[in-house]
Amino acid sequence: MKMLHTLFAAAALGLTATPVLAALDQGAQAPGFTAQGALAGKPIRVDLGTSLKQGPVVLYFFPAAFTSGCNLEAQAFAAAIGEFRAAGATVIGMTGGNTDQLREFSAKHCAGEFPVAAATPELIAQYDVSLGAKGGARAGWSDRTTYVIDSDGTIAFVYSDLKPNEHIARSLAAVRSLKRK
Repeated sequence: MKMLHTLFAAAALGLTATPVLAALDQGAQAPGFTAQGALAGKPIRVDLGTSLKQGPVVLYFFPAAFTSGCNLEAQAFAAAIGEFRAAGATVIGMTGGNTDQLREFSAKHCAGEFPVAAATPELIAQYDVSLGAKGGARAGWSDRTTYVIDSDGTIAFVYSDLKPNEHIARSLAAVRSLKRK
């Protein structure tokens, strides 16, 4: 009986450690958007179509500004921004959580290196990155999902995991692989 409990516990742990699956698959068309955001503490409008004219876009959704994992992820993207630019990519952060703090977050944790923008509930639904259940404490927040969108607007790579550790390395590798096509 103890062995059976151990097996169920291991299976449950495996399920909780599995990354969340995003609805948009590789090859799907990325939904277009224009959103209010911030860059280096200043308000801006972020437009996916305009960004795609410059090359691939790394669009990463994060739960909320000034939370520990989101701070680490933004700092890691900022530290690697030179590598993304060298690979021809633009980085854009999006969140549905505490969007009133994006100006300060863009200056502090994004180090003014890339824009962050407010994801509307509609955009969160289109990208299927909702974190909270309707009416719950995190309703309207986005989960941690990174999309690499090729310059033609197709999804080239998707990675979903609430842990921020792998998002930067995996998305950079995906961007670099686009150049080899």
